[in-house]
Amino acid sequence: MKFNIKKIGFYSFAFATAVSLTACVGDLDVTPIDPNLDTPENVLTGTEAYNQMLAKCYSGLSVSSPDGDSGSPDIQGIDGGFGQYLRALFNMQELPTDEAVIGWNDQTLKDLHGLQWTSSDVFVSAAYSRVFYQISICNEVIRQIDNASNASDATMQQYRAEARAIRGLSYLHAIDLFGNVPFTDETSEVGGATPVQMNRAELFNWLVQDMEDTAEKLPANPEKYRAGKGMVYMILAKLYLNAQVYTGTANYQKCAEYCQKIIDLGYKLESANDYWKLFCADNDQYLGVGHEIIFSVYQDHINTQAYGGTTYIINAQVGGNMAFADYGLGGNGWGGIRVTPQFVDKFEDGDQRATFFTDGQSKDIIDISDFFSGYAFTKFTNLKADGSILPDANSFPDTDFPVFRLGDVYLMLAECQVVGGVSCDGIAKFNAIRNRAGVGEKSNPTKNDIINERARELAWECHRRSDLVRFGLLTTGDYLWSHKGMNSNVGTPHAVDSKYNLFPLASSDVISNPNLQQNPGY
Repeated sequence: MKFNIKKIGFYSFAFATAVSLTACVGDLDVTPIDPNLDTPENVLTGTEAYNQMLAKCYSGLSVSSPDGDSGSPDIQGIDGGFGQYLRALFNMQELPTDEAVIGWNDQTLKDLHGLQWTSSDVFVSAAYSRVFYQISICNEVIRQIDNASNASDATMQQYRAEARAIRGLSYLHAIDLFGNVPFTDETSEVGGATPVQMNRAELFNWLVQDMEDTAEKLPANPEKYRAGKGMVYMILAKLYLNAQVYTGTANYQKCAEYCQKIIDLGYKLESANDYWKLFCADNDQYLGVGHEIIFSVYQDHINTQAYGGTTYIINAQVGGNMAFADYGLGGNGWGGIRVTPQFVDKFEDGDQRATFFTDGQSKDIIDISDFFSGYAFTKFTNLKADGSILPDANSFPDTDFPVFRLGDVYLMLAECQVVGGVSCDGIAKFNAIRNRAGVGEKSNPTKNDIINERARELAWECHRRSDLVRFGLLTTGDYLWSHKGMNSNVGTPHAVDSKYNLFPLASSDVISNPNLQQNPGY
């Protein structure tokens, strides 16, 4: 069952002629790149070949190119670093919030924290293109499996379910970031008619049904890095957590049910001593049933070299007076990302999660372009669990990115009880998280306690923007943070237009596809 990410290049592009995103994101004329293209008929000659083809669905979350950091990216028209899946997701989910500011002057990057992007923003387009490229790759894997002579074999059906699960993850990001989106699945015509637009509520219903069916076909205890029931239950829990935003009707009861299904699979919260090991270079030992991490994206300093993922997060957080070796890097950091003072102030004395680097750093962000302006945050490192550095460490970490973990499940249950009024043990789970962090319990946590605890526990794990939208805090004046709504260092933080609760569809895609209607306000 295992696949080797180093060997995906040959197999993963065997079907590339069948995959074209020009109908889905025609703005970028996005097509897979492969100078030595073979055909499916020549390559897909056994079950192992389909296994390696499936690996492309997984590696698409890790890398920008099958040829390493210097290779041609999967999608044209976007810088390979900007367009890497996890980097694009981090930019969308963290930079517009109180959890992260970035000092670089790359094109429109600062507009993300200022909540003033446009429909032609290159970083928004990068995220849009990567999400729909990933969906198209998964669609094609499913098609090829369906066309195989041994399609009904149990192993092939599991591969098919895994591709559906990865596609479901990308559709979760699509519905959350972009709302009403172009829709394709394995039945869609390839290279033919332009996709129709599916509204958020319709996509929600389709995705729920698709994921419920997919979960039944996946193992409860999957091989490392592969999709299993827990991953798909997390997608469903996230959908129901945000049901009010996506459909207009809250459904915390169903969210709680799927959270409990995850717990019943046997995932366990790690101890206080092991918490930081969830974000270190050998955090794969905390992945899977019996541990906390439910699904993670594989990172390796040799096999997944790309300027995204934890390479981006760890390097960008290191700068100023920070010694790069202290964070397991084999070279200087990039000096970019810090946190706002409002985020710092959320932490109580004794909270072990408050890992701020302050030497030479001002707490206030006086100049957003200056790395010394704002505390650095060192949650992720490339150190091993025992604190040692890899002997051949370089700028590419081995730290896997935890997409889903049980700590989030516990806090979702807390929200279900406190905000949704569901009868469950959410408050006990809430206090289990606080006890691990080293702070006191709360017998009657409030809605505000829930959103603040999510910030402390899940910082930089690509949940914050979604949480602020759900709580009505991203664009309103009810909660302001440093440089919210501002153009660099000009003015004071302020509320912004509610249109920024959604990102726009890429404008050139809207122009090229008459079936698409742009999100309101763009």
